[in-house]
Amino acid sequence: MNRREMMTSVAAVAATSSALIPGSSMSATAKPVPPVAKKVPKRIEQLGRVRVDDYAWMKDDNWQKVLRDPSLIKAEVKEHLTAENAYVKAMLAPTQDLQKAMFEEMKGRIKEDDSSVPSPDGPYDYYSRFALGGQHPIYARRPRGKTDGEEVLLDSDALAKGKAYSQVSAADHSPDHKLFAYAEDAQGSEVHKIYVKDLATGEILPEPVDSSTGDFTWSPDSQWLFWTHRDDNGRSDKIYRRPARGGLKDDVLVYEEPDDGFFVSVSVTGSDAFIVISAGDHETSETLLIPASDVAAKPKAVEPRTPGLRYSVEHWDGKFVILTNADDAIDFKLVEAPVDNPGRANWKDFVAHKPGTFITGHAAYKDHLVRVERVNANTRIVITDRATKAEKPIVVDEQAYVLSVEGGYEFDTPTLRYVYQSPTTPRQWFDYDMRSGDKVLRKTQEIPSGHDPSKYVTKRLYAKAPDGAQVPVTVLMKKDVKLDGKAPLLLYGYGSYGMSMDPSFSIRNFSLVDRGWIWATAHIRGGSEKGYGWFLDGKKFKKKNTFTDFIACAEHLHANGYGAKGATVAYGGSAGGMLMGAITNLRPDLWSGIIGAVPFVDVLNTMSDTSLPLTPPEWPEWGNPLEDKEAYDYIASYSPYDNVAAKPYPAVLATGGLSDPRVTYWEPEKWAAKLRANTTSGNPILLKINMEAGHGGASGRFDFLKEIALDYAFAVWAVDKGWTKA
Repeated sequence: MNRREMMTSVAAVAATSSALIPGSSMSATAKPVPPVAKKVPKRIEQLGRVRVDDYAWMKDDNWQKVLRDPSLIKAEVKEHLTAENAYVKAMLAPTQDLQKAMFEEMKGRIKEDDSSVPSPDGPYDYYSRFALGGQHPIYARRPRGKTDGEEVLLDSDALAKGKAYSQVSAADHSPDHKLFAYAEDAQGSEVHKIYVKDLATGEILPEPVDSSTGDFTWSPDSQWLFWTHRDDNGRSDKIYRRPARGGLKDDVLVYEEPDDGFFVSVSVTGSDAFIVISAGDHETSETLLIPASDVAAKPKAVEPRTPGLRYSVEHWDGKFVILTNADDAIDFKLVEAPVDNPGRANWKDFVAHKPGTFITGHAAYKDHLVRVERVNANTRIVITDRATKAEKPIVVDEQAYVLSVEGGYEFDTPTLRYVYQSPTTPRQWFDYDMRSGDKVLRKTQEIPSGHDPSKYVTKRLYAKAPDGAQVPVTVLMKKDVKLDGKAPLLLYGYGSYGMSMDPSFSIRNFSLVDRGWIWATAHIRGGSEKGYGWFLDGKKFKKKNTFTDFIACAEHLHANGYGAKGATVAYGGSAGGMLMGAITNLRPDLWSGIIGAVPFVDVLNTMSDTSLPLTPPEWPEWGNPLEDKEAYDYIASYSPYDNVAAKPYPAVLATGGLSDPRVTYWEPEKWAAKLRANTTSGNPILLKINMEAGHGGASGRFDFLKEIALDYAFAVWAVDKGWTKA
């Protein structure tokens, strides 16, 4: 190892900074110099395999404390990240006007003083709204059915004042309408405090809940607050309760999860009859119930956890209705069970399993049961009448769309609120009478700067994967775009955890589409767009299907005139960022640019570090490389960071957050350093780390749009090869 390899980024900071500062020793027009990360080889032996990590030093051994206080980051890491941010700023300086224009466009599509459709509960209508120019919502209520008499419950803008980051992740009033609780993450680390406000006096009660995931629920009698604890490794491990007006000394442990690989959360059935504790990982789940009439009772499992068995419970019509994959119901079914003996031995089919029709969720109302189904990347809602058991579906005749249920507070109501949207159609909120089938449009998403759906077209295409699977692709573009391969293409994908990338409406995407771009979303395996089996075919030892599906989508689009090799940018975040890393290694020739937002790219190292928040819970998704040689070898064969090699990589923008507990900052940092050291193309590798945020980026609605505008401006810059024109 020579001295040059051991250089820190100090020289790079100076060179980059001098290119931006008038009167410096370097010309203001000099080309920015990328930071040079030092290499400190670390030999790692595991299951008889050996790997060497040159950039392991970037991980702060004190990362748990850094999440809560970023000022504790070790100096050499902060120095390197500062240099990387300066380099991004210098390289993308020519796009500043474009970034500003895109931001103003996106902002112009937001009704600044927007408000939600009020949700009735007893004597009040509850809603949230924004003040003009406000970054965060105001939570409020007013007398039911009235348009005046507003009472502000929480002003999140005021709460965030003077803070670099503030996010209210959950907020809810007590059922008796006397108290209001909210969970705030003040760092981006997802470590929350839960505060309780007395609505009669306006005072915040002393001793907030500390170290919570932000998950909480009121008991139906309003006397207790149940909440989920977050441990030092960022895992949800315990459920506590405290008196509604209690403090730290009053906290009572209700449930402690014995398995480090399980997440826990707490809720209430729609009927208000039971407190629900949900525990599970990506393959197995367990539901424990506490009668709301006896909150001190020991939680009792509906069915003890069985590997591979997943289920969730609602209470309806004097029985439990359970959504489950039992009996090889890959796309899930609904069963019913008696309340006094709800175990699996007594489960009776209520809605039978239908392959290809994925039941994604269910909700109970007094006289109706609602379920949501997904078929071929589109959704529908089905309503079952309690008395007649007759079913009414809500469907839309469109190539690509989304229907979703918006839950309310009231159980004894015939009204279901649902939302319809598509890539071309802004959101519409409907109140649907589940008895008559009549519906009332309550609100249409307003686009102040104007939006004409007729100027755009949404298409559903199908790409053939290498193994013959038909992969859906949703396309959004202007009607006048010619399919001659000349329009630039942005291809978005995720493909993990069974999460569906639904064809929804986005105010952001039009800043590219209106510039003649084609926006496409690849509904690849690993997601659940075509059912739960679609997810299973893209996880663990079938993970590579996710990557080859995405590549097949790009090639299919190109073959049919939707973009071309020299004008395609791939975009994905988190586990979708892992997808970005994998497809960059596999087919660097396909992309002019790659945007990896908070990218999970250091898969082998992360899945081998049991101290990290998501590692044990993630083993069912990826495999356990600490104990399973096959899992180690398979992960090693695709892990983006481990497979970086001397290749002509496209331009890459990697982003991250210093306080991110899900994809830690060092993953994109290490990836960018290794890409830059190995690329043979001369194309730039950029790394931007938000030093004051976590996994979701900036907390304010406008600050977040600035980050998106930078991503999109990079896409234009990558297609135009802007770095060659400076």
